[in-house]
Amino acid sequence: MEQNRQVKLTHLGINCILTVNKNREEQSKEMLIVETIRKIRVSYHRDKKSIRQIAREYRLSRNTVKKIIRGDSTENTYKRRVQLLPKLGPYEKSLVECLEVDKALSKREQRTAQSIFEKLQKEGYVGGYDSVRRYVQKWRKQDGSKVTAYIPQTFEPGEAFQFDWSYEVVELGGIVVTVKVAHFRLCYSRKQFCVAYERESLEMLLDAHIRAFEFFGGSCRRGIYDNLKTVVNKILIGKDRQFNRRFQNLASHYLFEPVACTPAAGWEKGQVESQVSFIRYRLFVPRLRFSDINELNDWLRDSCQSLAAGHKHPEFKDRTVAEYFAEEKERLVEVTIAFDGYKEIPARVTTTALVSYDNNRYSVEAFAVGRTAMIRAYAQRIVIVKDGEVIGEHKRQFGRNKVIYNPWHYLEVLKRKPGALRNGAPFKEWELPIPLVDMREALIKRSDGDRQFVGILGVISLYGLDAVVNACTEAMASGTANRDVVLNILSRSHDDKEVVDYETPSHLPVLTVLPLANCSRYNELLSRVANA
Repeated sequence: MEQNRQVKLTHLGINCILTVNKNREEQSKEMLIVETIRKIRVSYHRDKKSIRQIAREYRLSRNTVKKIIRGDSTENTYKRRVQLLPKLGPYEKSLVECLEVDKALSKREQRTAQSIFEKLQKEGYVGGYDSVRRYVQKWRKQDGSKVTAYIPQTFEPGEAFQFDWSYEVVELGGIVVTVKVAHFRLCYSRKQFCVAYERESLEMLLDAHIRAFEFFGGSCRRGIYDNLKTVVNKILIGKDRQFNRRFQNLASHYLFEPVACTPAAGWEKGQVESQVSFIRYRLFVPRLRFSDINELNDWLRDSCQSLAAGHKHPEFKDRTVAEYFAEEKERLVEVTIAFDGYKEIPARVTTTALVSYDNNRYSVEAFAVGRTAMIRAYAQRIVIVKDGEVIGEHKRQFGRNKVIYNPWHYLEVLKRKPGALRNGAPFKEWELPIPLVDMREALIKRSDGDRQFVGILGVISLYGLDAVVNACTEAMASGTANRDVVLNILSRSHDDKEVVDYETPSHLPVLTVLPLANCSRYNELLSRVANA
């Protein structure tokens, strides 16, 4: 039975009431720190003091001293048997319900303790966040959440590289955008390479590999990937995968074997997974600002070089990543010719000489109207091919519903419909040399001005742009803005090509009588025909 007594003390006019616990064993438990336990054990086992003497010296009960001497513990630990929840108690049921619901979800979808705390506040909880955090942590620990064990991996120089994507927020040209960053990591030297794109599509992936192998100076014997939709068409049994045809062409060109991880087993490419977090907080925080994505990629390339030179190898601390990369570079598979990294799809040319790709439209040569062409989409440009001939090439656009014209594609149509020159969409922002612009402004006032100007444009394919510009300059200088004058100047300044002497083949007989231009012989031949 606990006995308590109250002692009333008065000090400087302040009355204090202290409660003194007379149970010496309970007092001793509070006082038993590691140092006290060590002194008791030393006094008994080494100095051979009696239990009574030790209890008297350290003002402890003999039972407490006996318990310390007979036990092997060198410190006392205290665990609260019952956790009091004065403010959280009424909301404990709601809290457990949240945790039970989250238990069936993936780790990414589970709510944080902060989210649960804010939910309880809406229900009337007035306690602190720490109480909720400790409860959530304890509940999840008791629930049996297991930590997965992993097997460390080791690689030989030039054996493998790992690849992954990440999404990062940057500012390009004053606009905040989310770019897709392709990450490469050599498994032996840990050399890293990053390049950013505005899409996460096949042609971007091909271009990223081309840049990475150029950066490293070669490829490895294996490439380790996630089961990306742009790479893996179908997941088969075990490690077997049906890879994309163009991606297989890339792997064949750079002589590496693609290997896809087991689904939901990102640890199989743990190096690049770790790199994604490292690069994000090392390079992309605070938010980067560049004029365009090309400037960003130049900076990322230089930053990867700097990181390799300034960081020790994470496993072998004796040298830097750059020094280990110099050793691995000799073992890389070197390919001198770059892969033609494009994605090819068929497209029908509309009656307005346009083809559609990625929500945008691009012009082609007018003769291909109504036919099917092949669009070769690169990371930075679009090339349209018909029967092996390039009929259109444009800088790639990354918006929506944009129409990109090349006015020269419509020149043949203009020859038949010169009136379209005034209001035709392809010609609204046509950037022509100044002499041609001056000639057009001079001719536009005439009734047949459009036809005359189209006639001047039509001879560019014959004489070349520079020659036509010079002819227009000469005509305008003489005060004569006229198509015929321009054509006259071109014909006078460009002589007919000299005819090369034709050598008679050796198997033909040699002429003994040279043919002569003689009209009488021709008349004689005509008379023979008449008599016949």
